[in-house]
Amino acid sequence: MKNLENLVAECGVELYDSEIVSEFGKRIFRIYITKPGGVNLDDCERVSTLLSPIFDVEAPVEGEYFLEVSSPGIERNLKEFRHFKASLGENVKIKTAEFTITGELISADENQICVKNGEEIHEINLSEIKKARTFVDWDK
Repeated sequence: MKNLENLVAECGVELYDSEIVSEFGKRIFRIYITKPGGVNLDDCERVSTLLSPIFDVEAPVEGEYFLEVSSPGIERNLKEFRHFKASLGENVKIKTAEFTITGELISADENQICVKNGEEIHEINLSEIKKARTFVDWDK
């Protein structure tokens, strides 16, 4: 089977992430896609239509599962350097073993990110991050 990233690219979108989750007793193989300007329902359908027959022959996971294709959403997990780089200027919540911080993501490189919280700027090594995600301050 071709690389999942390459297959998704054939549909004019980029693979953001994938995961296997269990919800309501069902296993779901979830694929998140993105593109400039945002993903729409037609993009998700195109990817699903391409992948379904391939996965019928060469399943991505063992056992019964459901395929779900969606956008990572406005509030999304940040796992890879490219996720952080694409989220510059957005509000983030970062958890490490020692602390949790929220603020604006102002820079990112292959080794660390900088988050501005009020007047303080915090440098955080990517290797120290346990969980990171963007968030929207709905109260503003």
